[in-house]
Amino acid sequence: MARDPDSVLKYLTEVEEQAEDILSDKQQIVDLDKRRNMNREALRAIKNGVAAPNKSKTWLNSGGMFIKLPSSAATDMLTTDQHYLDEEINSVRTKLHDKVNKMRDVEGQSDLKGFDLNALSKTELEGLQKSRLL
Repeated sequence: MARDPDSVLKYLTEVEEQAEDILSDKQQIVDLDKRRNMNREALRAIKNGVAAPNKSKTWLNSGGMFIKLPSSAATDMLTTDQHYLDEEINSVRTKLHDKVNKMRDVEGQSDLKGFDLNALSKTELEGLQKSRLL
């Protein structure tokens, strides 16, 4: 039951490419999440007055440069970046599910059960609470 070395090499190459793609996406999620946490910490510092107590302007590090901005503009900028990061993380996670399933197909395994579940939306959760199912 010997296999052709070229087909084995092609199979292993395809599996390795899929695995590398999945690992790079996981690392991208970690990097984006770190940035999101730093933004959250900065927003909290501005809100509590830690960053610039009793001042209307705040120093902000953006792209390797320090910029002095009004606190409200800095908050708006960080909030906008938070929304962008949330969307980007969700997008990468969605693509990651598809890539994992594709790799499992290449390996000849069945799709993971329950891997494609999504959390309830706020309106769905409120509907369940109103109907007293939760």
